[in-house]
Amino acid sequence: MALLEINNISKSFRKDRKLFKAVDNVSFTIEEGECLGLVGESGCGKSTTAAIIARLLKEDSGSIIFDGKEINTGLYLKPAGQGMQMIFQNPQDSFDPRDTLLEGVMQGAAAYKIYDKAELKDKAYELLDYVGLKRTYAGQKTSSLSGGECQRAAIARALICSPKLLICDEATSALDVLVQAQIVELLKKMKRETNMAMLFITHDIPLSAALCDRIAVMSEGKIAEIGDTQKILTNPDSEPTKNLIESVLPLTRKSKR
Repeated sequence: MALLEINNISKSFRKDRKLFKAVDNVSFTIEEGECLGLVGESGCGKSTTAAIIARLLKEDSGSIIFDGKEINTGLYLKPAGQGMQMIFQNPQDSFDPRDTLLEGVMQGAAAYKIYDKAELKDKAYELLDYVGLKRTYAGQKTSSLSGGECQRAAIARALICSPKLLICDEATSALDVLVQAQIVELLKKMKRETNMAMLFITHDIPLSAALCDRIAVMSEGKIAEIGDTQKILTNPDSEPTKNLIESVLPLTRKSKR
């Protein structure tokens, strides 16, 4: 049985007095320990899909089964929230700027009452070490951190809840190339060392290839193609996939000169 099963999810919004279908009958699964890349151009519906899965948005139709339970009966469900964590493109926006780094990391686990007070603090320090943040940062305000440091803190905050699924919504796109590579290496380390599944959302096909077991290509609200990463990259079937790959080929060719 899949850890996450998305069945025929659709979502529409009103735009210029017209109904715009952002997500159109989307279905896919994620197995335990698997990393699925959800890839597509800006505006294709991938972030809306992520928000629906994380219960930040309500779908118009379809079902979501997570860890054997249907979860799309409402929003902000705590049982799904603990087992399913999300990191965002701009991590600073998801922290209270008045909190210290340590308070921000402990926030989710404190809400779910996973640990007692002493255990929670010890676990937070342990995770600062794991994600590569100095313990001396613990008393600093999250608003004083760099983008890369704040994203590491966001990953620590997600991990402290011991999730079964981590949703990464364009989690590296706001970072410079060097920091982006460091965050991807951290995610790869997590993938090797835990059985946590990931949904990695990006517009960057090469980046998804470095991390994902399978790739689902999204275009105009629909899944255009889904399959093994190598197959998608070397023998794509759909035009949206071919266009995405072709868009990075000139850069690849130029770098080899």
